[in-house]
Amino acid sequence: MKFLLTLLLASQLHAAEAPITIAFSGADGQYTVERWKQDWPGCEFEDGIKEGHVSLRNRDGIPWLRINYAIGGIGPEKGGAGWRWPIGTHEAAELKYSLQFNEDFDFVKGGKLPGLSGGPENVSGGRPSDGDNGFSARLMWRRDGRGEAYVYHKNQPDKYGHSFPFPDDFRFPTGKPVQVRIGVTMNTPKVKDGTLRVWITLPEAAERLVVEQTEMEWRNNSGFGVDSLYFETFHGGNDSSWAPSRACWAEFGKMEVSGCEPTRLDTPASAPRQ
Repeated sequence: MKFLLTLLLASQLHAAEAPITIAFSGADGQYTVERWKQDWPGCEFEDGIKEGHVSLRNRDGIPWLRINYAIGGIGPEKGGAGWRWPIGTHEAAELKYSLQFNEDFDFVKGGKLPGLSGGPENVSGGRPSDGDNGFSARLMWRRDGRGEAYVYHKNQPDKYGHSFPFPDDFRFPTGKPVQVRIGVTMNTPKVKDGTLRVWITLPEAAERLVVEQTEMEWRNNSGFGVDSLYFETFHGGNDSSWAPSRACWAEFGKMEVSGCEPTRLDTPASAPRQ
């Protein structure tokens, strides 16, 4: 069954021009484990759903997943939500979603936002990438609404990932939706030619490229690629100094993901890579 699901997802994601949209099902209210399984088939774990942190809200005909961050809580189990959704394996993929923080959102020191990942292991939470076990490329909000790409990759300088900050003048707004777009291209094994790009569209503004890294080394071998939408969002950090002191939430909508084969400047699009 899991093999057939992977084949189905891979066929849906074969070209970037044919993304799949994650359709949140059901009426407003608690987002149950049963509904989560229907909307996100094939996941091997979840945090935050059974704990009651997630609900569904429909606004202007658009369904939004609302994640309630618990006062004093850090991590997906105690203060957010998280799961890894298989999308088939791709040499390049792009994730898009809308994001809105509540008006009085408590940014504290920072927290995680969804991204892309790949490989045989869940590479995050202090489990560093070694080039063979996988990678992850999520986003983070930081103090006062600043932002960054938060990445686990082969050459990460620290056990707890590698931060690529957004421009100094960037701030996530509260009470208004923003559009997020994250693109990852895998590297030629053992060559630093992979890419990571992040674009943000703020209200009443043009889309802005806020992160561009063109020498990423995600892997040592071609045995894995981008294979998952890594939906994780929570405050933290690894201690209570990251935890919110008041109730707050973020909503996620219009989520879609697409995969494709990359075109490299040094490799003709019609020629296979050696």
